[in-house]
Amino acid sequence: MRQALFDELVKMKTPSPSVTGNWNHIVDQIGMFAFTGLNQKQVEILKSKYHIYMTSNGRISIAGLNSKNVAYVAKAFHEVITGQ
Repeated sequence: MRQALFDELVKMKTPSPSVTGNWNHIVDQIGMFAFTGLNQKQVEILKSKYHIYMTSNGRISIAGLNSKNVAYVAKAFHEVITGQ
C-alpha cells in the first residue's frame, strides 16, 4: 500500500510537503504508520471534507489503506496540497 500511495501521488505530480521535495519518505518508512508531511490545517481539511482520519501531525495508518481506497486518499492529498 505504501508503494501504491506513492505511485498515485507521483502520477498526479502532487507536490510533496517534505523537506526532500519528493514522496520517497512514504516508501522509505516501515511499520503500520507513516508520516505524510501534511500539516495540521491540511489534516483538518482531510478529516472534514474527505473523511480521511489521521493524527494532527500527519501520521496515517498504512493498514487503513487498501486497493479500493488508495486512489481516493491520494487524490484527496493532492487536492488539499494544491488547493484544488
